[in-house]
Amino acid sequence: MTRPIENLTKRKSTGGRSRPHRGRRAYEKDGYAIEPLVGEASTRASRRRGGSISTGVIFADSANVSDSSGKSTKSKILRVKKSPANRDYERRGVITRGAVLDTEAGEAVVTSRPTADGVVNAVLLSKK
Repeated sequence: MTRPIENLTKRKSTGGRSRPHRGRRAYEKDGYAIEPLVGEASTRASRRRGGSISTGVIFADSANVSDSSGKSTKSKILRVKKSPANRDYERRGVITRGAVLDTEAGEAVVTSRPTADGVVNAVLLSKK
């Protein structure tokens, strides 16, 4: 998926077509957005500028859940209960930062950005 780059596809003030003076650069290309779902764990690696690798979660089956004392445990994700980012994400089960998850440990709020961090970290709201 490519997005238009500013000034490459603009028209002139007269309304005439402005022909781009160059094509797209590798750092200007864009990919499809990852929408992490509940399922068997899977990640996607992508190359960034400078050769560094960034990982994003495609499917997650567990989360690192921290309680009020600071102790973290790996807990299985049952479902996405609430998502303040988008109501449609609740229905589809997309995991985003701030989403409330039902886990085996109880309800937890996601504190990491799964598509950027490559992991699902959460803080416990209530214990079962």
